[in-house]
Amino acid sequence: MSEQSFQHETVLLKEAVAALVSDPDGLYVDATYGRGGHSELILGQLSAAGRLIAIDKDPEAVQMARDRFGGDARFSIHHGSFADLLGGFELLGEQPVCGVLADLGVSSPQLDDAERGFSFMHDGPLDMRMNTQAGQSAAEWLAVVSQDALTKVLFEYGEEKFARRIAAAIVEARQQAPIERTTQLAEIVAAANPSWEKHKHPATRTFQAIRIEVNQELEDLNRLLQGAVNRLQVGGRLVVISFHSLEDRMVKRFMRDASRGSEPPPGVPVPESEIIRNFRVSSKAIKPGKDELERNVRARSAVMRSLEKIADA
Repeated sequence: MSEQSFQHETVLLKEAVAALVSDPDGLYVDATYGRGGHSELILGQLSAAGRLIAIDKDPEAVQMARDRFGGDARFSIHHGSFADLLGGFELLGEQPVCGVLADLGVSSPQLDDAERGFSFMHDGPLDMRMNTQAGQSAAEWLAVVSQDALTKVLFEYGEEKFARRIAAAIVEARQQAPIERTTQLAEIVAAANPSWEKHKHPATRTFQAIRIEVNQELEDLNRLLQGAVNRLQVGGRLVVISFHSLEDRMVKRFMRDASRGSEPPPGVPVPESEIIRNFRVSSKAIKPGKDELERNVRARSAVMRSLEKIADA
């Protein structure tokens, strides 16, 4: 499927890059290349001495990045999870990092390509893997997961209040025939959901939960957050755009705790001047404005948060 077949508009493009880039000569990481909107603007802000390392699980995105920016000596793209690559920092060497950006949304080309299996709106194979070259597909996972484990995933990752009922319906259905198509799963969930939300497909939460599980998204995010702050230089920023409440709560809590520093336990009388703080939350949460929402309805749930390193440990 060609890149031109699907349209993608990068969410919070200018806001994210403005929050990220502080030194045009520095090293930056675009931890979720997607379709390259953020990378393009970052490169436009860098000098000849600057450098951008991009990462993506999706082999299609990686190839597109090579085709688009392969001739720019400041740019490199790597196939894999940002958690693995940033956790070890094998790519970064000894150079301190000026900024790490992570846009946690699924790109429009991924959503709109029925063959990727992310959407209940298009019939296709039930895949949902960001990296189509590794790991279990959603169909393979659904074929073997226990009802209790499925209920837990739907409740915790989808915040689905009918998780138990939907899980039971899925297990019953797979006993009759393998669940291998997106619309097949969507119909099972819709029939099991007794209370449809206005303007929301009844399978929305289930598809979100299964996608998060198949791609280990929250585990990877936790590793990214920990790894990124360990390599930021003073003045460097971590910028994260999330699209659902689970991710946003994790990011908000992480940045809040990092900014508090070495606070003593409650009741212990320690002067403020003796509390060591190495990070500060750069700004309040930023959401897309009216103009962006009119152009791109998929931006409606986006929340951007940023953290700045203000001192060495």
